[in-house]
Amino acid sequence: MIFGTGIDIVETERIREIYKRWHKRFLNRVLREEEIKYCLSQSDPAQCIAARFAGKEAISKAFGTGIGAQLGWHDIEIVHQPKGRPTVKLHRRGKILLLEQGGKSVHVSLSHNGGQAAAMAVLEG
Repeated sequence: MIFGTGIDIVETERIREIYKRWHKRFLNRVLREEEIKYCLSQSDPAQCIAARFAGKEAISKAFGTGIGAQLGWHDIEIVHQPKGRPTVKLHRRGKILLLEQGGKSVHVSLSHNGGQAAAMAVLEG
């Protein structure tokens, strides 16, 4: 049973400018350590960062909380399976929130081109 959906889109250039200005400070605020390593290994880190930013926003919308007191940036981690499929790992408040809402799993799809990154999330119970 699906009990939550969320979608988000972000301008890659906006993320690129924030990354250029704040670099590690920005990355450490919105991404977990493995996400940072993965994005910095890509040919265009800004696209990767933007996709994860959109993914985390979409997941928070699916939970109905947004990013804030109930669910933070580091409570959500987007990792890739060996063939490239993005999957979600929840930490701390993310795990608690999923259990409180009667959920079993979180699914995410990411997409990006040169100008935008988009994500869709589904919560399954």
